[in-house]
Order: sequence, then C-alpha cells, then structure tokens
Amino acid sequence: MRTLVTHLAAIFFVVILVLAACSVMLDAQSSETAHSAAQTFSLVPSLDKSLMDTSADPCVDFYQYACGNWSKLHPIPNDSPESDQFYVMDQYNRQVLHDILEKAANAVASRDATTQKIGDYYASCLDESAIQKKGMSALALELDRINALTSKDQLPELLAHYQLINVNAFLGFGSQQDFQDATHSIAVVSQAGLGLPEKDYYFRTGEKDQEIRNQYLQHIVNTLKLLGEDESQAAGDAAAIMKLETALAKVSLDVTSQRDPHNVYHMMPAKDLQALTPNFSFERLYSKTGSPGFAQINVAEPEFFKGLNQAIADTGLATIKVYLRWQLVLSLPGTILPDALDKEKFDFSGRILVGIPEQEPRWKRCVASTDGALPEALGKAYVEQQFPAASKTKSLQMIHDIEAAMDRDIASLDWMSETTKTRAKEKLHLIANKVGYPDKWRDYSSLQIVRGDAFGNNLRAMEFESHRQLAKIGQPVDREEWITSTPTVNAFYNPSMNDINFPAGVMQPPFFDTKVPDSLNYGHIGLFMGHEITHGFDDEGRQFDGHGNLHDWWTKEDGDKFNQKAQCIVDEYGNFSVGDTKLNGKLTLGENTADNGGMRLAYMAFLARAAEEGTDINKKLEDGYTPLQLLFTGFAQDWCSQWRPELERLVATTDPHSPSRFRANGVLVNMPEFGKAFGCKAGQPMVAAKACRVW
Repeated sequence: MRTLVTHLAAIFFVVILVLAACSVMLDAQSSETAHSAAQTFSLVPSLDKSLMDTSADPCVDFYQYACGNWSKLHPIPNDSPESDQFYVMDQYNRQVLHDILEKAANAVASRDATTQKIGDYYASCLDESAIQKKGMSALALELDRINALTSKDQLPELLAHYQLINVNAFLGFGSQQDFQDATHSIAVVSQAGLGLPEKDYYFRTGEKDQEIRNQYLQHIVNTLKLLGEDESQAAGDAAAIMKLETALAKVSLDVTSQRDPHNVYHMMPAKDLQALTPNFSFERLYSKTGSPGFAQINVAEPEFFKGLNQAIADTGLATIKVYLRWQLVLSLPGTILPDALDKEKFDFSGRILVGIPEQEPRWKRCVASTDGALPEALGKAYVEQQFPAASKTKSLQMIHDIEAAMDRDIASLDWMSETTKTRAKEKLHLIANKVGYPDKWRDYSSLQIVRGDAFGNNLRAMEFESHRQLAKIGQPVDREEWITSTPTVNAFYNPSMNDINFPAGVMQPPFFDTKVPDSLNYGHIGLFMGHEITHGFDDEGRQFDGHGNLHDWWTKEDGDKFNQKAQCIVDEYGNFSVGDTKLNGKLTLGENTADNGGMRLAYMAFLARAAEEGTDINKKLEDGYTPLQLLFTGFAQDWCSQWRPELERLVATTDPHSPSRFRANGVLVNMPEFGKAFGCKAGQPMVAAKACRVW
C-alpha cells in the first residue's frame, strides 16, 4: 500500500522497533485534549462524491476526476507532510487509541497488569515537566559510556549496548528468517550509521542536494552545541562526522540494489566476517548483546564491512566518539529528550526534509510511542473495540475470491509455460492470510514500565524487543507471529513467510465497509488484497518459492519473458516526474507491478462475485454510476492526497512506492476495461497506445 514491508532490506533485517516516545505535562493535558477534540477526524465514506471534480474529463485525468476536491476539503494540517486517505484513517485510529490510553492511565485502582503498562507508559510520555526537570541528566549515563572509551578496541562492547537500544551507529545486528531455509532464523549484520535518508544524499549534485547537505551539517553543529560544545569545536566535529558518514555512504549499497534479495544475502562462517573486519571484534559484540551462539551469519553487504573496517582504521578515536554522540541523539526519539534537542531534531527531519511547519501535539506522539513500545498490549484493546468478527469473515471471503482470480489469471497466461504455471499455483495456494489480529497475544510481563520514567521506559522497551528478536537466532520460525501492530493503517506481503498481512487498523472505511456495495469494497480493499498477493510474483517476490525460500522456480525462458514485460512498467513509470525529479522506474517496479496486478485481480474477482450474485455490472445505480464505474472510482479514491513538495521529492528519490497520482492513473491507463466503463476513446490520455501488463 503506502509504506509496505515489501522492500527486502526492511523485511530481513532485525525488527528492532523505533519507539517515538513523547512528553507533555500530564497536568497540562486538559488544554491539549480540548484542542485535539476540536480537530477530530471522521472516516471518509467509501464513495465520497464531494471529493470528485466532475468538471474534469475522466478519460483525460481520472485522478483529477475522482480526487480533484481533496485538497480543498482536506488541506494539509500544519503538523503533517501530507493529507491523504491513510493520514485520515491514522488520525482517526489515534483518537480511538487516545481514549483507550486515557482510561488506562487514569483508572489506576482497577487496572490489570497489561493495562498498567500501557497506561503508565503513556502517562510518562505525557509528563513533559518530569522530562524537562531531568534535562540532560537522562542522557548522562549514555554519554558517559562514550566518554569512557580510551581505545577503538573497546567499540564492540559499546556498540553491542547501542544495538539493544536501537542506536545503529556503524552497523546493525539482529535476526532474520533464512532466505535459503525459511523454517529457521539466523543472525544477520547489515550496513547502518548514516544520518541522511540514504547514500545518494551524500553524492547527488545539484543546488537542492547541496542545500540539504549544508542544512544537515548545520543540524549536526546545532546538536553538538546543545550537548555542550562551543561553536568552533562543534563546526570542526560536524565536518569530521560528515566526512566519516560520507565514507560509510560510499561503501553502502544503494536503495535500488537492495531490492534484489541476492544482493543482501551472503551466508558465511562467522569467522569469515571477522576476517573482513580485523579492526573490530564481532565476537565480543555478539557476546555482549546476549545473543545465542551461531556458526553462520548473513553478512548482508560484505563490501560495506570491508569499507567499515577501513573507516575505523582511518578515523581517530576523538572523531569516533563525537560520531557516537551524534548517532545516539539522532537515534533516540526527540520527545524523551530535553525540549531544545527535541525541537532541533524536528527542525531538520520534519521541517527541512519533509516540509512540516510544526510538530504534532504531544499526545499524538505519545499514542504512537505506546503503540510502538507495546504493540500487542494496546492492539488487543483496540481490536476488542474496533474489529467485529463479521469484518474478518467478509474480508477473508474477499481474499479467497481474489486468490481464485489469481489462479485463473495464471492459467490464462499465454507467455508462461505449464511447468512454471504449476509452480506459481503451488505458491499461490500456500499463501497464508493474516487478517485483523494475531491468534495469540504477546506476553509483556517481563518488561518493566515505571510511571514518571519516560526515558527509561523507552530504552527498556527497545531492549525487550531487541532481546526477543535476538533469541530467535537458531530457532524455528513462528509463522503465526505478527510483525505489525493491529491499529496500523497499512498492509504488506512478506516473501519469507509467504503471507499477506491486513491489520484491523486498515480494515475500515473508506477501504472496507460491510455496508456498501461489493463494487466499492473490491475497488478499495480488494485492490490492496490483490496488490499484496501480486507482491508474491513481482520482481522480488517471484524469487521466493511457496515455502518462503529464495529459490528459482522459473524456467529461464519464462524468467526472460517476465523481465521483458516488467521493463514496460519500468519505462512507463520512469517517464513520470515530480517537479524536476523523475521517478526511478527500477526502484518502484515491485510496487507498480503490484498496483497493476492487484487492480486487475480485484476487477476479476468482482466480476466473478457479481456473476454469482446476479449483479448487473453495467446497470446504473441510484448514485448514477454503474458497479464497474464504482469499482474504478473507489480504487482511484484510495489515492486521493495532497503532499508537500519536500515530501514528494523525498518519496521520488528514496521510496519504492510511486506518488499517489501515478498509482491511480498509471494503473488505469493500462486497463482497457476502465476505458470501456467510462466510454474513453483511442488517443485520449487515459487510453494507452500500448498497455503494460505483467499479471
């Protein structure tokens, strides 16, 4: 969907949660709660005619036709980089979670152990006065660890601790599902340690790129000054940090290359990794994290670790220590830090990078932080309130319809051999469907949450999750585990699990509503269901078999034909531009393939459902549209949005998803069925002279 976990670098790497802890004075909460109540969010209807610009020609620009009034009705709030359907649903869910957490924080006498944890974590997060009173003293212990370094040889122990609290200076270490044996978890090390979004930010030429680097450098200077350095020292140290990060960026794998699983999977004996980095003892790092012993490890990017070894050798201890201080503050949530550091972090990451004028209210960040720290504790309460059993039943029926459509689609392909078709169907029938919530909830009894200790709660929650992930090394994979919280407004496909995941948070209007015609549900959530299933057969997912193993089950001829068809998608989307920035057709190939395939599957599944129920798909309904027109309009309204220019540029350069307008029009232009439904003629912009189609 929008930020799907289909980018393999995100899937295989250890899932150590980034916890965005918050802080606001609890006693001052009443005024902020009143302010938030005046800005309440309601879910958008499945068909919202008020969003439509009916003066636009649907055959010229269907996105404008379906979504032309979105920006007027849903202007971008000052605390957001965007306004879209996902944002509205997320804000609505935060209101629901806010109510749950308020009750948990205040009903002290009647709470069970789980309610105590979520309530006290949230209340501590709100207690800005306590955070301000502690000031820099909360950071003192962590900064003292760095100051105590007298030799580079002591780095492994320090970095082990920082791995546990999600400070990924220099590298990342954790667990992943083995690409070659998906039944087991293995150890993995991966590149890390950059402060800019990805490696090309350090090297791209152009006025805007240089401006961002200058602003980043000043951001480092400002942060170091807040940590106690004077202007001159901070300027020199910032330049040294930038030099070190640039050296790390130079040997890092770019975001497009990371999409190929073969590029991030290099199993080797642990001793061979040590041979790549003689200047750094990985054995001591493993031991200090408390990870189980192992003989083999996935070194995701071997060239990076060769470069890391050289960077450590070439960099003086003083620079390494100031880099570690910078990475520490960079990694910790601003809202558990003193106000000045919090504001400085937001100024660069929020205002400069994505164009947000002001931070979200503290309570919103506290809700998000609690969801990150205790996802299944808070998620259980959310599901009990928001996701009835009937919704799960209906959504599973839709998924089965779309899987049946995929089966028929595979059978009908004229470019694929029978041998590969058989294997494709085997994989399809092995896909597991996770909808709504897990069958078994996580146990947080060993996690200590102390009311009034926001900083400590955050670090303890991160360590809890890190140890949980590290304990998986060498163990069988739990295929029932969920890796996202139930209120999340998103969905994803995991190739190693070969499963699709639809949290309860996304299963609500406008995407899903049991009270509206099937055509709208298949256009909205049906597209996402088809999208996730198609991910199992896009340029990344197709490299994994039905059991989640990285295994080439294609004949060479069929693989070549797939690549030829995929190139059409690469070329089509590579010609779209955001301002002066062209989209990266290779980076976005998987998502674009899934969008195109997903909509076709939703269309096929709806036709089958309509035929079974005797629905006339061409008869106009009371709202003036035929069921097919509703299907395509619902799909396009999934993408109604307005983004700040800074966010558009960031997405265009780093994100595997295309900007919203292209996710709508780029798909429909490839579907002659759409053109027929709206009476479009050859030569009009929404009718492709040569339509692209993989699935």
